Amino acid sequence: MSEVTEPVLLEETSGHVRILTMNRPAKKNALSNDLVRAIVEAVETAAKDDEVRVVGLTGAGDAFCAGADLGVPADASEGAAMADRVVRLVRGMRVDCEKPIVAGVGGIAIGAGLSLALCTDIRIAGTSARFHPGYARVGTSPDCGLSWTLPQAIGRERAMRFLLEPRMHGADEALALGIVGEVVADEDLHEAFVAYCHKIAEIAPLASQQTKRLLTRADLLDDLDAHLRSELKLAARALRSEEGRAAVRKIFRKNEA
Repeated sequence: MSEVTEPVLLEETSGHVRILTMNRPAKKNALSNDLVRAIVEAVETAAKDDEVRVVGLTGAGDAFCAGADLGVPADASEGAAMADRVVRLVRGMRVDCEKPIVAGVGGIAIGAGLSLALCTDIRIAGTSARFHPGYARVGTSPDCGLSWTLPQAIGRERAMRFLLEPRMHGADEALALGIVGEVVADEDLHEAFVAYCHKIAEIAPLASQQTKRLLTRADLLDDLDAHLRSELKLAARALRSEEGRAAVRKIFRKNEA
């Protein structure tokens, strides 16, 4: 008998709200190729569905997202396709999907997981949520749109300090910085997250969509796609350097200890 494989992304629609749940709890919802692909397709589908007014994004288990799945060997033939998906992901969430996207962040949001959270429009965190830029720790620079979205959220100098002084930030500190807009008790997070999605869904769709369109255009880069591809190229270059490879090995040794 073949083993049943759980989908990497769960989708649930209630009223005018579609909740997307990253479903790799054993891997802290680390971003595999399949998970990125699933999020891209789900957001694009929701953007075209007239019945969906708000999209919610959260993670299964005790983490939001631990970042890119560094345990999966890099496949050169997959590199270009992955870059295309990352561009579609960031552009899809921030620009092409004019419906508000709300994140419910429980547990860790690290590296690309933090970038993913910052791609959403509104973020609610549990009290035990923790945020880490991740990139400098592995000897590289941010990708997945973080060099664009983070300064928008917290300002340029705070973004520079956050990225270059890599450490774990708790939920209250993330609230003070502006990384999240609300912190609730862990046991209330899912209910509060879903309730907020439904609250926003009660607003006239044209009002919420036009509001997101206007706010996005106010901060839109002249060539967003080129910026996102430059992020990925620079991040990959640093990861391939001796310093980057040594930093990644150090993290894996620490995790195995």
